Amino acid sequence: MVDHENNPVTDYLDFARAVLRIPQAHEMIARYTVLDEDAKRLIILRPYQLHAIEAIREASKSGKSGYVWHTTGSGKTLTSYKATRNLLMDIPSLEKTIFLIDRKDLDTQTTQAFQAYANHDLIDVDETDNVYDLKNKLKSDDRQVIVTTIQKLQILVTKRLKEGTPEYQKIKNRRIAFVVDECHRAVTPKTKRILEKFFGRSLWYGFTGTPRFKENPYPLMGDLPRTTEKLYGECLHSYTIQHAIHDNAVLGFQVEHIGPKHLSDYPKPVAGRFGAYRVETDASQYENESHTLGVLDVILNKSWHKLGFQNGKGKTYEGILTVKSIRLAQQYYELLTRVKNGETFLAIDEKTRQVLPDFPKFAITYSVSENEERSQVNHEKMRKSLEDYNGMFGTKYDLSQIQAYNANLNKRLARKDHKFDSRSEQLDLVIVVDRLLTGFDAPCLSTIFIDRQPMEPHDLIQTFSRTNRIFDKNKAFGQIVTFQAPVLFKKAVDDAVKLYSAGSTKGAMVAEWEEIEEAFKKSLSALRVAAKAPSDIPGMSKKEKKIFVKIFQEFDRLFSKLEGYGITEEEYIDYAAHYKNVVEELKEGKTGPDEPDEPPIDQEYELKAYSYTRIDYEYIINLIQNIVTPDNSDDEVTPEERQKKIDEVKQYIGELRKENPKVADIMDNLVGEIELDDSKYRGQSILNIVENTKAECIERVVTDFCRT
Repeated sequence: MVDHENNPVTDYLDFARAVLRIPQAHEMIARYTVLDEDAKRLIILRPYQLHAIEAIREASKSGKSGYVWHTTGSGKTLTSYKATRNLLMDIPSLEKTIFLIDRKDLDTQTTQAFQAYANHDLIDVDETDNVYDLKNKLKSDDRQVIVTTIQKLQILVTKRLKEGTPEYQKIKNRRIAFVVDECHRAVTPKTKRILEKFFGRSLWYGFTGTPRFKENPYPLMGDLPRTTEKLYGECLHSYTIQHAIHDNAVLGFQVEHIGPKHLSDYPKPVAGRFGAYRVETDASQYENESHTLGVLDVILNKSWHKLGFQNGKGKTYEGILTVKSIRLAQQYYELLTRVKNGETFLAIDEKTRQVLPDFPKFAITYSVSENEERSQVNHEKMRKSLEDYNGMFGTKYDLSQIQAYNANLNKRLARKDHKFDSRSEQLDLVIVVDRLLTGFDAPCLSTIFIDRQPMEPHDLIQTFSRTNRIFDKNKAFGQIVTFQAPVLFKKAVDDAVKLYSAGSTKGAMVAEWEEIEEAFKKSLSALRVAAKAPSDIPGMSKKEKKIFVKIFQEFDRLFSKLEGYGITEEEYIDYAAHYKNVVEELKEGKTGPDEPDEPPIDQEYELKAYSYTRIDYEYIINLIQNIVTPDNSDDEVTPEERQKKIDEVKQYIGELRKENPKVADIMDNLVGEIELDDSKYRGQSILNIVENTKAECIERVVTDFCRT
């Protein structure tokens, strides 16, 4: 429990008065819980969400507007749903509440979330299929929550309503509260002024993780407001990055700047025929194949831990590569295609191919009409990209279905449907310009690769925040790698994090990459002193082994953040194998009595960089389970999709056979039966079936042995 300022409430009596007494306890259930139909669970809002909703309610009572600053990843959709819903219930004079968003893909995403929350609620939530539908809902006398896009509302007000008509007057005079998602960009100052002039009796409440301040204002346009506070009113409640990281609601960031170090952030003469200037912002330094191949080398061959290869098939993470233009995005897509086809000197490491033979699986997304001069080129290149995507995943998208393609790509990246747990349905990398860099939630996304100049503070934090959702125990932070202007980028990142973390980078940023590299070198030196080679470890004393374990744990933490400095993967695995043996010896007491001054060690520490690249028994079990008992989804599994899943399982069983032929035989027989009869084992636990079959085989062998 925290107070309105996000300070912990440590006195139990204060907590009881605020939460447990009547009517507060009743309000907690009635006003601040949500039944999530999809997740089949009761969600209780967190304290900061409750305080934000209360602040909006208090402001509405006195007819004031305002905004809520809650950092990305803190559950703004749920907070905004409850705020939108409670406004309609608390303020009898309000006729409608409208939740405004600024893109169609987020319209669908948000509406689905709202519908899931509203299934057991007293309030109707309606999305708008088109402008005509929006007009009818605004004319209706039903009190309801409406989810719509700013584009539809703007078209309705400026083009579809005829002044002086009854419907014009009725809609214009509605008493409406607008709740705006991503308010720092969703409604421009000019558009908001137009809408406020039309809806003269409206209240406005914005939600954003990155408000516009005087340090990063809107462009100057006459007398229009330039900050979020001037546009919406005072900040009603704040919950910053630092608060969220402290509460374990999101992860911190680790940023690596690996742009060319020989350039300066100010003009400097260099040797050359024309005495030209080279600066970090000079595009000619970056828009060439040598640079782009270097970027792809980092992504493909030096991001093993960033992309979670140590987790094994089906459990790796995803990355996004963002560039400044559609033209450059297309060039990257074409070059990456050539690299994967073996048509360049850059090759994908064999170690990577052993884990994911089909790596990288990649796609591209952009608006085909963003650049009219190149629209025909964009159409042709997107058509080829869609053909590649269809070939990868058995889909049938064409240019007339771009929205459906984007929606499918979003779902595939988010992996919230169990269908996408299978490697055959996963992507590794998506190339974008600006799409997916704001308002998109994909916990399995670990890394943003940025090959463009530093963005504005709000855009930087929004982009970074795609990576810092909590996912699994191995994802320790969101990772960002920049490839241009390292000096300028470092300053831009520090300034942005300070701006959105109440003046400090502490807590939000993991140690600088250079600091980690220096610490790693010291740790590697200490490891070499403790055990010059892995073969030295078995002959150590108990005290020496404990010292080795302690040093290796610290080394492992740092090695998991770097991609091989001064030690090969094979050598690390050798050390790790001896480490595991030593830990088992210490647990079982095989190393003799304790010696004086032995260092304490963490015997439960799990190696972070250890590669589980062998075929995962549990992963194959889960794949088979998903065939016999598909995830409850609206999409019916076609015979082709089912066969594709079966073929994928057979491929993994084939690889498992190299290590464990007997278990592979059991699984192979099981899959053969399922392939012949799609109802076979439906609703049964595949794990239990395989384990029981293994037990029967062992018992049979033992029985036969006893008889002989």
